[in-house]
Amino acid sequence: MNVTIQQCYVRQDTLTDPGEFAGAYDDLPETISGLREVVSGLIVHVALAERYGIPPDTPMVRQTQPVADRLKSIQASFAGSLTAARPPRSRTFGTCRDYALLLCSMLRSRSIAARVRCGFATYIGDDIYHDHWICEYWSPADKRWRQADAQLDALQIDQQQITFDCANLPSDAFLTASQAWRLARSNAVAAGAFGHAPTTGLWFLHVNVYRDLLSLTNRQISAWDGWRDAPPGGKVLKVGALAELDRLAELVTAFEDGAEPFAVLDAAASRCLTPSWLS
Repeated sequence: MNVTIQQCYVRQDTLTDPGEFAGAYDDLPETISGLREVVSGLIVHVALAERYGIPPDTPMVRQTQPVADRLKSIQASFAGSLTAARPPRSRTFGTCRDYALLLCSMLRSRSIAARVRCGFATYIGDDIYHDHWICEYWSPADKRWRQADAQLDALQIDQQQITFDCANLPSDAFLTASQAWRLARSNAVAAGAFGHAPTTGLWFLHVNVYRDLLSLTNRQISAWDGWRDAPPGGKVLKVGALAELDRLAELVTAFEDGAEPFAVLDAAASRCLTPSWLS
């Protein structure tokens, strides 16, 4: 039997599995919007902590955690239902990927196909296209993937003047890394418009192409996350690397269109586990 793309993302993986805390999902809202809102109130992004009155000397872990560990930390910080309103100081700390992973886990627990995507948002920070992670989920009614940003809580929605549905992002709000790569390579958008300030350009774009490829094969954490530690000499792309990234971006697009099976994407991802600066 042929496995559809949607079926590849219904079951939990190592990072999204809630483990012994699966019961914490029992009283969650029925709607995807409701789930997204719950997740937004469980984590404080380390880069935004001061907005919530968190002192800058507060210990904060930036590394993405498996969902089971996240749920354990949530209960240690504020025991009780995940739907309970938690003051910022009683939330856990993380980054955009932690929000996306947790929402993905909740959706999969309801047999809703969901996956975590790496790319660039147009609505965060001062950059045109800011490094970001979101969650995609399959809509049977629309027969397409929808995108949800679980990081945006009431404070961020107000401060960033968000007017769209955070559980169903507009098509131009978030670009996957492959979409962004193609725009930069065709000179439709300057490569310097993409990045994580102050790191921008084709080199950072290529980092996210690999991270999104790996995330699509349920490897949401990888050695590519150490891009900050790459030496200056390792932040230069050779001509051969550009051609390889073009090929990978096309492969991701073909997979999303249903023209390539998951196995082909997985095989490609397995060859891309180690960044060039570590090889």
